[in-house]
Amino acid sequence: MESDEVQSVHVRELARALGRPTPDGHADRQVTLHTRRHDEAARTRTRLSPGATLTQLKAGPPRLLSDDEVLPHVSELASGLHRRWSTPHGKPDLVHAHGWIAGLAATAAARDLDVPVVQSYHSLGMIERKAGKSVHPARIRMEKAIGRGADAVLAGCVYEAEKLVRMGIPRTRIGITPYGVDSDQFNQLGPSLPRGDLDRLVVLSTDLEDGGTATAIRSLVHIPNAELAITGGPVREELEGDVTVHRLRLLAKELGVDDRVIFLGGVPRKTLPRLLRTAKLALCLAPYGTSPLAPLEAMACGVPVVATPVGGSADSVLDGITGLHVPPGRPTAIGRAVRLLLSEETTLAGYSIAAADRAHSRYSWDRIAAETARAYTKIVERCHPVEYSGEWETSTT
Repeated sequence: MESDEVQSVHVRELARALGRPTPDGHADRQVTLHTRRHDEAARTRTRLSPGATLTQLKAGPPRLLSDDEVLPHVSELASGLHRRWSTPHGKPDLVHAHGWIAGLAATAAARDLDVPVVQSYHSLGMIERKAGKSVHPARIRMEKAIGRGADAVLAGCVYEAEKLVRMGIPRTRIGITPYGVDSDQFNQLGPSLPRGDLDRLVVLSTDLEDGGTATAIRSLVHIPNAELAITGGPVREELEGDVTVHRLRLLAKELGVDDRVIFLGGVPRKTLPRLLRTAKLALCLAPYGTSPLAPLEAMACGVPVVATPVGGSADSVLDGITGLHVPPGRPTAIGRAVRLLLSEETTLAGYSIAAADRAHSRYSWDRIAAETARAYTKIVERCHPVEYSGEWETSTT
């Protein structure tokens, strides 16, 4: 999945989980997820769960747009939100913005309504720029302003929280609510894809150019009895014309491992569990933060994770318990560590059990939703120390 798709999955699943009745039987929470209309044929309102609704707002052309393309339409998005929140029964108790563009729209819409605003970034411009990605010139400055003006900022991991402090956001206003994993979809039971006799290593990539995939290919030189299955990029039928895939294939050929590298392209989410159930290990090796979902979904399927200790992987992957932490950009060291782990079947089996247990207990959506709800309640009570209705709104572009 692309990084914005990862965010979309997280926001939808969080809204669904927040809207479901709580274990004690209460079902009085109402969550509305606002998003910009991407498809002219899409319904204006969609029920996500008993207490959660998706509302699509018109702002710009009804198609997928990059951040740069959405930016000129932020005022239109903010106006739509403000009109809704200004009605007698439309004012929410709290607004949670996901992404910096949504943060701009939400803070503008809520400015004169006395509604607490919570911000989650999912990805920071300073980190993306360090990773060599193109970042809008105003993004880093805007992210700082949004964070400093928000009533609270919820980071996805400790690594991100530390970056937020460096941005000048008061530590007392920063909380951590990690990503969750769908345990019904990602688990150890169920069908799996065909596989050969070699040990399969899987790379779940959101960006084939992030350095992690190239490192995994270089590491394979030191793991002679393994194959590398790589997801990401265009769909499989379009791989031949992809420049990045072509470059990575040349790298594999130069290293003499091209017969053990499989490019799967963009794999549908419903197929990912079937792929993961064929893997001995999942590799998350990007030097500046991997997808927060990748290690969780692998662990939920009982697959230990070998990861660089950055981003969400530093929190979710417990070194020597659910997988290994390895240094970024060190393919020889990584390859030797993986080869050693594959040779220790008892250790690998222990990691597998611990990985599945941690994913389903610590990162279940029920637990993540409960933690998020507690954070919302504290924020609302701090900003408005009176009884409130439990109506929350989230926005994403």
